[in-house]
Amino acid sequence: MDQNVNNSLKLFIEYLQIEKNYSQYTIEHYQHDIQEFFMFTFEQAIKNLEDVKYIDVRLYLTRLYEEKFARKTVARKISCLRSFFKFLVREKIVSENPFALASIPKAEKKLPEFFYEEEMKELFNACESETLLGQRDKALLELLYATGIRVSECSQIRMKDIDMQLSTVLVHGKGNKQRYIPFGSFAHDALFVYIQNGRKSLLAKNSPNEYLFLNYRGGPLTPRGIRHILNKLIEQSALNGRIHPHMLRHSFATHLLANGADMRTVQELLGHAFLSSTQVYTHVTSEYLRKSYMAHHPRA
Repeated sequence: MDQNVNNSLKLFIEYLQIEKNYSQYTIEHYQHDIQEFFMFTFEQAIKNLEDVKYIDVRLYLTRLYEEKFARKTVARKISCLRSFFKFLVREKIVSENPFALASIPKAEKKLPEFFYEEEMKELFNACESETLLGQRDKALLELLYATGIRVSECSQIRMKDIDMQLSTVLVHGKGNKQRYIPFGSFAHDALFVYIQNGRKSLLAKNSPNEYLFLNYRGGPLTPRGIRHILNKLIEQSALNGRIHPHMLRHSFATHLLANGADMRTVQELLGHAFLSSTQVYTHVTSEYLRKSYMAHHPRA
């Protein structure tokens, strides 16, 4: 591939940043998938983007399946490359989109994993609030469960985004979309203790910054740091296995729906652009209610 290819990719990245307003995380995925395809075309001695044909797409799909990528991953890569070539057609860099006819494999139907309410109690019991980091970890867990926000959103919360009087947090979501989310008394109390004690002490170890959650050096807590904290809480609790941060988000949505919240409200709180993204939790809720019934009804 020649310099024109790199220029085309640069133009596409600018398009994603400016016109589509995608997050940096999403853009990095697009860039990685496209560059991976470029490596394949180099192996196939394809020198220009215009020379990529449907038969090459079929060969690339075969390569992905041979390397045993998950169907979800293959679907993402094909969708990414379809968007890339669609952009190239729009900009008249190529005349046709070779990915237009490529079929995207159906994703495996996998219901979101979540914690039962009893398991959430175990997690909260594992939080000790005597130490500075313990206060932070408890506030972090309470806020994640109380709001259902993503870990990436949580790491970006600044002090000015928290309104302790109204018990709300301003969340900066995907595509720079903002939403206000309320939180309850448990999260409020944990945040108050952390802000008044733990955060002030952690902040003294570094130059002042605006972020709500800090690491042990006083700097902003990263998404990776949050994942490490959650895994540590699992190890300290009586629960088995590992935790992934989205389990708290899934638990938030499942418990709301199981206790009577309407779908539109949950969609708004989660920051989903489409109701179909939220509807998956109706299946989870049905299973949740069934298991709760079987576990607690005297004649189940």
